[in-house]
Amino acid sequence: MEKKILTPEVQIFIDANLHSDLHSLLLKKSPFPEISMHEIVQQIKGKKVAQKKFPFLLKEGIVFPPNLNLEQASSQSTAEYKAKNVEGKTFLDLTTGFGIDAYFLSQNFTEVTLVEQNSPLLETVKHNWTILERKAAFLNENLEEFLKKNTAKFDVVYVDPARRDDNKNKKFLLEDLSPNLLEIQGQLAEISSQTISKLSPLIDISYLISVLKNISKIEIIALRNEVKELLVYIEGDAKLHDVKISCINLESDDADFTFNFQEEKTAVSLFSEPKQFLYIPNNTVLKSGAFNLVSEKFSLKKLHPNTHFYTSDVVLNHFPGRILKIDTVDSKDISKGGKYNIISKNYPLTPDQIKKKYKISDGGDFYLIFTQTQKGKIILKSQ
Repeated sequence: MEKKILTPEVQIFIDANLHSDLHSLLLKKSPFPEISMHEIVQQIKGKKVAQKKFPFLLKEGIVFPPNLNLEQASSQSTAEYKAKNVEGKTFLDLTTGFGIDAYFLSQNFTEVTLVEQNSPLLETVKHNWTILERKAAFLNENLEEFLKKNTAKFDVVYVDPARRDDNKNKKFLLEDLSPNLLEIQGQLAEISSQTISKLSPLIDISYLISVLKNISKIEIIALRNEVKELLVYIEGDAKLHDVKISCINLESDDADFTFNFQEEKTAVSLFSEPKQFLYIPNNTVLKSGAFNLVSEKFSLKKLHPNTHFYTSDVVLNHFPGRILKIDTVDSKDISKGGKYNIISKNYPLTPDQIKKKYKISDGGDFYLIFTQTQKGKIILKSQ
């Protein structure tokens, strides 16, 4: 398929239709006898995805796989981040997929082995790596079969389990993934002193630490405050009480927030009514569950045990999240027909219900924050 789709006339047609309506295009007959319109549209979709998700692949000669493989692939930003602190001689990716993570993670290794059971997908990756002038051993094998017969050792092993079942429904518990890390963690420990696994952002961190052995670090990775994945580092000599949690918000100005998992268990929050500044942790911090530790580490007061907002009279510019200067307002002072950016946390009404009740709409320069303190419901305003 690569040779046919890469002919100059087909590529010119693809580039000329990058902004065309793809549904309409699919109804048309292909102008090329040996290439279907479905195959052409797939390459158009791939290029459009690459423009935002992995622009390094916007290079002449690159071929794109089906939609599901594009969707499951990491973004260039998260893959580049993963590669920053990983190096060695031998690297093994047991679940290569479209190879975005493998491409960046393997850049600091001299020997690279890529395992992928989907033969057409692996051929696409092999072709693209040739275009990108990167070398690897490409093995079209089932992961479990590879592990049974493999006798080699690797400095780093990477695994990104499939998070969909046969009906394409999303899964995130370890026992529901393919491969099941709980079943193969012993085999992984035998072939490498370090395994890195990419997991769903929905998975519970306490659960992970309770079922996986020798976790040294968990990174919660977000892209512009949308949590994309949990990256789990497993090392042979790691101890349960030493698990480090790092909150990383890429393409933002937020500072990283790192702590030891056990610290949250002993941390204590202090509480107060709202002061001059309100602190809203970013989504990586919220995912980490370090709600008491945020109060303790940053010397901030919490509004309520179940309201993960913090406050102070002095602004802390290194806080990992938003900082708003606030005033308390009475509901009678909310202008009907006005426009506000609405935040509702630990409050009985949703943003839509609030808009309906107060006859307001989204937008404008002001925030209205509906929440609770230990004294009860409260409305805060910020510009």
